[in-house]
Amino acid sequence: MATNPLSARVNTQGAVDLGALAAARENQAKAERALANAPEGVVRVVTMANFEADVVNLSMTVPVVVNLHSDRSPASAQLTPVLEQLAAEFRGQFVLALVNVDTDAQIAQAFQVQAIPTVIAVLKGQPVPLFEGAQPEPQIREVLAEVLRVAAENGITGAPEGEQPAGEELAEEPIDPRFEAAYDAIEAGDWAAAEQAYRTVLDASPADVDAQAGLAMVGLYLRTDGKHVPAAPESVDDLMLASDFAALEGDWPSSFALLVECVRRTSGDERDAARARLIELFLVAGDDPAVAPARTALASALY
Repeated sequence: MATNPLSARVNTQGAVDLGALAAARENQAKAERALANAPEGVVRVVTMANFEADVVNLSMTVPVVVNLHSDRSPASAQLTPVLEQLAAEFRGQFVLALVNVDTDAQIAQAFQVQAIPTVIAVLKGQPVPLFEGAQPEPQIREVLAEVLRVAAENGITGAPEGEQPAGEELAEEPIDPRFEAAYDAIEAGDWAAAEQAYRTVLDASPADVDAQAGLAMVGLYLRTDGKHVPAAPESVDDLMLASDFAALEGDWPSSFALLVECVRRTSGDERDAARARLIELFLVAGDDPAVAPARTALASALY
């Protein structure tokens, strides 16, 4: 896969790979399809309340892979759907435990986590560090295969209660070629081609939410291409650009707050532009928990 040339430029500024948002959305779509047909319980949200039952105790009979992630981490947004898809494919040969370190910092401290995301296997109550950061799917498969081998050597070959592991892999539904064209264009940094690909989908299906979000995401790339984060944003233009860069980092609360401030301090066409930008970013953020309070803040700023 070719390296995104724009990503290289932005990385030198300390920002994330601009292809991260597109990869995360594609990975999430694959994970959702896989999980729809997966046995119940192969992916579990773990907090301090159920940590002992769903990690420590469960690891006595089935390998538990703990993904310590954060809603504010773009790498987590890329990695978590890949792990969910693989948990669905392996159908109970291991259980994926999702720990949000933003809300359960005690668990991260117990594992002595130094980076987010961090992935750790737990076998018979013993943690086994696996890797940090987003990793390519083939590499993750190799790591999981080794986890299962070590688990089998230690007699950990069960499955969650009421489930039986299956050897067959789920057939992956083909991706719409129109979206595939958009993904390829984004990977190549060809924003015009990506925009055209999404508009082709919307011409046929104007209500397609994924295409709407994809088009908004391409707009985000275009607005930040070759630019830098404003050091001390004061003008409306600088505030809106700072909001875009916060969005690229996955810092949705900051991104939305900057645009709400723009709405508050402007009127007429400027206010309409700030409001429209915020609505676009809501599409890109999807079901991020920062969206709901930002919608309320927007309504307050408008009225």
